[in-house]
Amino acid sequence: METETCIDSMDFKVQELLKEARLECSSALTKLVDDTVSAIKSAIDKIPEDLQVTADWAPGFVRDIGADKAEFQFKKPKSIEIGGSYSIGCIAKPDVNVDLLLRLPKECFHEKDYLNYRYHAKRCLYLCVIKKHLKSSSSIQKVEWSALQNEARKPVLVVYPAANLGEVPGLFIRIIPAATSLFDLSKLNMKRNNVRALNAGDDPQPTPIYNCSILEDMYLEEKSNFVKKTFSGWKELGEALILLKVWARLRSSIYVHDCLNGFLISIIVSYLVAKNKINRDMMPMGIFRATLKFIETDPLWKHGLYFPMSDQNASSKGNEQLNSSTRFNLAFRISSVAYPELQDEVALTLRCLEKCRDGGFEEIFTTKIDNAAKYDYCVRLNLKGNSEVYSLGFCLDEECWRVYEQDVHSLLNQGLTDRAKFIRVIWRNTYSDFNVENGLSALDSEPLFVGISVSSVEKAFRVVDIGPNAEKKDEALMFRKFWGEKAELRRFQDGKIAESTVWESKQGTRHLILKGIIEFLLGRHLSLSKKDIVPVVDQLDFCLLHDGKDPVSHSVKLLGTFEALSKRLRSIEDVPLKISSVQPLDSAFRFTSVFPPEPHPLANKKVDVARLHNLTPFCVQSLEVMIQLEGSGSWPMDDVLIEKTKSVFLLKIAESLQDNWGITCTVTEEDVDVFMDGYAFRLRILHERGLSLVNKEIGGDQMKRVSSADKMLFVRSQHASMINGLQFRYPIFGPVVRLAKRWLASHLFSACLAEEAAELLVAYLFLKPLPFNVPCSRITGFLRFLRLLAEHDWAFSPLVVDINGDLSQNDEKEIDDNFTQSRKAYEENPQNESKAMFLATAYDKASEAWTRCSPNPSELKRLAAYARSSASLLTKLILQNQTDSGGWECLLRTPLSLYDAVILLHGDRLPYPKRLLFTSELDQGRHVAHGNASTCFHPFLLPSDMKGSSLEQLKAKLMVNFDPLRCFVGDVEKGFSNRLKLWYDSLGGDAIGLTWERSKKREREAEETAEKYPVDLLRNIGELGEGFVRDVYLLKAPRLSS
Repeated sequence: METETCIDSMDFKVQELLKEARLECSSALTKLVDDTVSAIKSAIDKIPEDLQVTADWAPGFVRDIGADKAEFQFKKPKSIEIGGSYSIGCIAKPDVNVDLLLRLPKECFHEKDYLNYRYHAKRCLYLCVIKKHLKSSSSIQKVEWSALQNEARKPVLVVYPAANLGEVPGLFIRIIPAATSLFDLSKLNMKRNNVRALNAGDDPQPTPIYNCSILEDMYLEEKSNFVKKTFSGWKELGEALILLKVWARLRSSIYVHDCLNGFLISIIVSYLVAKNKINRDMMPMGIFRATLKFIETDPLWKHGLYFPMSDQNASSKGNEQLNSSTRFNLAFRISSVAYPELQDEVALTLRCLEKCRDGGFEEIFTTKIDNAAKYDYCVRLNLKGNSEVYSLGFCLDEECWRVYEQDVHSLLNQGLTDRAKFIRVIWRNTYSDFNVENGLSALDSEPLFVGISVSSVEKAFRVVDIGPNAEKKDEALMFRKFWGEKAELRRFQDGKIAESTVWESKQGTRHLILKGIIEFLLGRHLSLSKKDIVPVVDQLDFCLLHDGKDPVSHSVKLLGTFEALSKRLRSIEDVPLKISSVQPLDSAFRFTSVFPPEPHPLANKKVDVARLHNLTPFCVQSLEVMIQLEGSGSWPMDDVLIEKTKSVFLLKIAESLQDNWGITCTVTEEDVDVFMDGYAFRLRILHERGLSLVNKEIGGDQMKRVSSADKMLFVRSQHASMINGLQFRYPIFGPVVRLAKRWLASHLFSACLAEEAAELLVAYLFLKPLPFNVPCSRITGFLRFLRLLAEHDWAFSPLVVDINGDLSQNDEKEIDDNFTQSRKAYEENPQNESKAMFLATAYDKASEAWTRCSPNPSELKRLAAYARSSASLLTKLILQNQTDSGGWECLLRTPLSLYDAVILLHGDRLPYPKRLLFTSELDQGRHVAHGNASTCFHPFLLPSDMKGSSLEQLKAKLMVNFDPLRCFVGDVEKGFSNRLKLWYDSLGGDAIGLTWERSKKREREAEETAEKYPVDLLRNIGELGEGFVRDVYLLKAPRLSS
């Protein structure tokens, strides 16, 4: 039943997608296309016959491709026919264009013009003549150059109609020359040399790519007719083609010049029809799946798609000469590098069909898999003006840009070895406003892109690469020649002596190893300077540093200290109930805290006061630890008494630690903090009724008897345990979470999304990565987090995070029912704003723990908008040629102008001033109040504090978990929560945003004028934060609603 529902849902969504994506040829569109084609034909008819055409029409182009002869007398084209997707009614929006196939006249060419780029030169010159005459047509707005599949030596004309049609904005017509029957096919054999400049010594080298470039034009019309005939009158086949185009266009790594394009996809489908692998009984999704399976596994595909097919009758003139060596490979553009990636994308798509909800529709047809989000490491090479690229000429068998792509790939593939699963090198050279007539030297302005998918984090972060044994002289010599000064002979623990390379890195910087290897290889072998190599690896690391270092580097000591404390707690004998288990709850223990605490010099048994420095913090963060005691029937039943009993136990535990090991403990009415080896641990006890939750022995009625404190402790312990396990499975998970939390706080969302919710959102990316592979770099994971936040359909879909993979079908049904119930409750009462973000886990199937009250719908809308904007900016920073740090900093600078009022704080009165990324300033709005910094609190120990103070006196001054921001926010919310909402950064920001809460006019009748009301209120708030608040600004007065 569920399978049938899934299929019905998929079919419905596919039909809706087809309605949206397929361009319906209205009468207005047909008229516009027909009129424009007629205008093109009319302009061409006006070109005088026998016009003498020389290289002067495009001197730069003819010179750069190396053509030795390029003169002819102009003749009219033999035919002008519409081809491509428009001719078969399969245009997929939003790219709306019409291909116009123009058959070049044989009279303009010599029988040997297939040699030495003569054909390419004349082809271009022919288009230059047409372009000049098209510009004079009133029906044509403009004419630009483009290139056929990024092949600069084969330009095409792009014609924009003067008339605009709202339903197809940006419509253009491509004029593509066809070379039907121009040359003897046997002369274009794949083993022949047709570029005389290409030779090895005296031996001419084959030019298969060059030959295919000409054959492509010779078979263009025949291929087009083959596709037209196949798709004629077959609705389902056309719909399948639309689906395949939508699928491919979403995947930047395969919808590119050396892999798939729309025409090739239509050829593949037609080929499968001819081979009886697709029949008329199949539905669009069946054809879609059959095509993908063919691409993934069929051996025919691995050797190319040859045309005409072996069983096809040769009918056109000249084709009687066809044999196995002159048949044309339709897939000749698909490179050996692109093909494995294409197969991988297909495999991922087929997995989506099998494993994802609703048949994987969202993952297959709506999720954008661009290079920025797909690859773990992205590198841009700025090669503008680099003459080494075309030192041997722009065009021999292949264009110099394609050769350079191959050189870069070969070099990185050899150097990265098994670290990389895929290495993709793409250089898009042709752009819309390039001028063919001036030549090809300007086609290096765009950076070359390198995308790397690592095989595993462990391999990518490997410090030592072991080369050949010392006995293998020839291999060792090649290794040293390749690596140069990085190669060294080492003896390993197993006694082996081998060549090796060592990539030294400090703790927390191993993600930079790949960057170092890439920069070294490109610098050594391609003579590129570091300024021209832009690896996107560590550009966001600055936001995770504290005082220039990554505080996670202290985590090893923290875990060691916790283990020592845990052993001592479990060994305590002088407490009525023995401690049975100790579990860490704080995110610092699971490597997901943005700023895990560093060891504090005063949180130790012995401290040399004289060695304390001036920047010793006054504040220390506590780390929560949960304790479970052995069972007993003597516990009271009242919740208040239970909490009091817990406090007594904690006091006894503190006494025991102090008496037995001399560990300093501080006690308040609510908390017990244990100071050990520089850290402060705050102890919590889970009562045995809460403990029974762990054993799953408690029913729904009994659940209500568990105190809210024990419920939250239980949930936090479950969450901590699961996330800790996930971190060990995916080492990059922690850094991605830390970036996500830093971003949320920087944009003042600290009160909107609990840190546990952020961890679950990132966990989802690792547990359900489809249609991607699991992210293996922090920036890629962070980009996917932003897109998940921005693009997930929160209103209609729960986000189920199955960390241990133990959710059954019944559990999933329960989650769906809970989600439906929550949405129904909201529809019945829109004032009920709970669970706008529904995060379900095995321990929380109703999304009660982290998102019960926040974010509410308006907060989630704001979150999604900010995430969408940041994701767009991050994508541009990864892919575009920007090298300054300002753009990256913008990702974490929140626009204060979007708030109604802004409070600026004294950054040097924050508990940890070094966590402040940027000092906030505002130059707009009305300045309402200004305050000086308080002298009562300073975040660091001053010389006056240490002078003459004993260790105990200094320890007494230490403040655990003191946060003036939290105190200030609490005071403001207590007094003004019904009038305004606060947005703040709990990780170290110095700005608080305020937005007015809407209230009814009658509630304001007692207030003074609309202008005076917010000013006085803001001044009152400023007075509340006296000594902490620097400035208060009013940007927008509240709107009174009736």
